[in-house]
Amino acid sequence: MAVNETERDCLGRAMYFESNRSDAEGLLAVGTVVMNRLESAAFPGGICEVVGQPRQFAAGVLTKPMNEPKSLEKVADVADAVLAGERHPKVGQAMYFHTAGHRFPYNNMHYVAVAGGNAFYEKRKPGSPVALAYAASPPPVAAPVPLRQAEHLPQGPARDICTVAALAQAGRAG
Repeated sequence: MAVNETERDCLGRAMYFESNRSDAEGLLAVGTVVMNRLESAAFPGGICEVVGQPRQFAAGVLTKPMNEPKSLEKVADVADAVLAGERHPKVGQAMYFHTAGHRFPYNNMHYVAVAGGNAFYEKRKPGSPVALAYAASPPPVAAPVPLRQAEHLPQGPARDICTVAALAQAGRAG
């Protein structure tokens, strides 16, 4: 998918602030949700509009500083992979997630994966054949997702944006 630097930055920011940054699988899962929303008519068009939608992602996701320079390269690598078409295999078409371990009393939340400290789910009508099939299946277990090594990824704008953010943070600290 061809996107500009701003859109890459928005995707990377969602992944950075919404996932356990030490877990590439969790980053990929969050990136998959962003792209699923991008492809859905239920959400606004454009990655930045999806990520910036009120009360959908972490507060300040588009404006807060990214303060963990060690995580920025991994975030950039996974963002590039997502934009190249890679998706988390267990997330499927899910467009929602919340912090793992939280429970909600709604019967339309059908969990498909747990990754990066989040539980990913689809909203389904209770009693639907898909929901009943899901209820009969074993609980989801997130499998490790192999990501391409950084040296094989293109030196895209997402990596540049994250590098610039890290250098700016280091400059303020020094």
